[in-house]
Amino acid sequence: MNAPAPSRPLPQHVNTFVVGAGFAGVALAIKLDEAGERNYLVAERGDDVGGTWRDNTYPGAACDVPSQLYSYSFALNPTWSRSFSPQPEIQAYIQRVAQDAGVLDRFRFGVEVEEARWDDESLRWRIRTSAGELTADVVVSASGALSEPRLPDIDGIDSFGGEIFHSAQWDHDADLKGKRVAVIGTGASAIQIVPEIAKTAGHLDVYQRTAPWVIPRHDRAYTRAERLAFRHLPGVQRLYRTAIYWGRECYVPAFAFWPPLTLPAKLLATSNIAKHIPDPELRRKVTPNFRIGCKRILISNTYYPALVQDHVDLVTDPISKVTPTGIVTADGTEREVDVLVVATGFHTTDMPIAHQVVGRAGRTLAEEWAEDGVAAYKGATVHGFPNLFFLVGPNTGLGHSSMVFMIESQVAYVVDALATMRARDLVTVEPKRGEQDAWNADLQRRMKRTVWNTGGCSSWYLDEHGRNVTLWPRSTFAFRRLTQAFDPAAYHLVSENDAAATHAGRTGRTDIPAELQELHA
Repeated sequence: MNAPAPSRPLPQHVNTFVVGAGFAGVALAIKLDEAGERNYLVAERGDDVGGTWRDNTYPGAACDVPSQLYSYSFALNPTWSRSFSPQPEIQAYIQRVAQDAGVLDRFRFGVEVEEARWDDESLRWRIRTSAGELTADVVVSASGALSEPRLPDIDGIDSFGGEIFHSAQWDHDADLKGKRVAVIGTGASAIQIVPEIAKTAGHLDVYQRTAPWVIPRHDRAYTRAERLAFRHLPGVQRLYRTAIYWGRECYVPAFAFWPPLTLPAKLLATSNIAKHIPDPELRRKVTPNFRIGCKRILISNTYYPALVQDHVDLVTDPISKVTPTGIVTADGTEREVDVLVVATGFHTTDMPIAHQVVGRAGRTLAEEWAEDGVAAYKGATVHGFPNLFFLVGPNTGLGHSSMVFMIESQVAYVVDALATMRARDLVTVEPKRGEQDAWNADLQRRMKRTVWNTGGCSSWYLDEHGRNVTLWPRSTFAFRRLTQAFDPAAYHLVSENDAAATHAGRTGRTDIPAELQELHA
């Protein structure tokens, strides 16, 4: 699919401005269209839809959620080739859904959002982008949590003289055949990368800070009979999807309510180690020292077999520095490297877009969160930032199931919020401070008993204060119930008449509604 040219001019004003064209941005565009809210624009800094599935093209890239669940409920894909989809199929699926929905005329690619600033005079967002400026009544961030690669803070890494790239910015021109390759990281991307590049690298060093729990990947190709059934009997595919969904929800009690229930998963993971790694020392290195589930559980059938190959070394000594020709560990050993692959994840708890969003008080969202902690009401809205919505916002991530389910839940909430604004002639909606605080206090109270907070590990789920601001600590169907409809009672609502009264008050009127007096105090 050819993306629309980035040079297409931006409109002067839109009702809804959406940042990001991944799973979330595409879903929102489709649902806005269906709801008759067609005056929107989706700005994407990349050259196509897809988000993380457009950018992450490293060898072995694939989803670790079953294909049938990792797709839109309103656009099932009968052409999945496997039970766990590889990256090219997922990207092609998102492209096809967007194309078939007829929404791409309102997408602008190659457009970077530089600032979105709330204007309390006009009650609009003023947006500055790399392609020009515009205003919007509502801004929706659909940029996601896995959009900004995180580079390691290692002494001397800028001095490395060989080829170096992040897993999310893979250099496909780099020839790894026969080279000395180092991979920093052992997370979800790394365990897919390592087995693939071990096939061609002359020598491979894998630098591990913390051993992950890895369970078998029950992946298989769909049979011809299954593919025919998916194509001609949609009910069969929905049955597969439903079964997978409820199977995944069975993890929730162990993760969120009583962590000792994770014991069967631990036994599965330890048997996976025993099956593939005969060497006692290597087995010790790959065995985690925290409760399974505390960090993301990884799935692979090929990672452990790759580590036992003669030309692959797992290095667990901390990295001291990077030199122009290699890596030095804390024990003083220097290992020569030709190609350095950085698989150190993404900015997940600090949301880079927060630095570009300026609220009513003239402070960025990042500044607000630095003072009060990352928090939002229902993961969607933030006090002090009127008409700003998040998809995949704080505490909406999952450790067990498909984020597409959560995205669709939040999309429904946003679309209903916009419909409510239109029906009630509302100019702005903004969550009440008390409602936001109560929501997040309840989240953190529930979080205390979860495996993510009691499992004895440090993970990217936690912020610098040790608060889990990433994951949802309940079932996904509970989240869907709580977000199925916009709840005006939790919001400060400003109507057209209220806005007119406020403007008049600035020129001498005193009969300003109490709601507005509180907001503008």
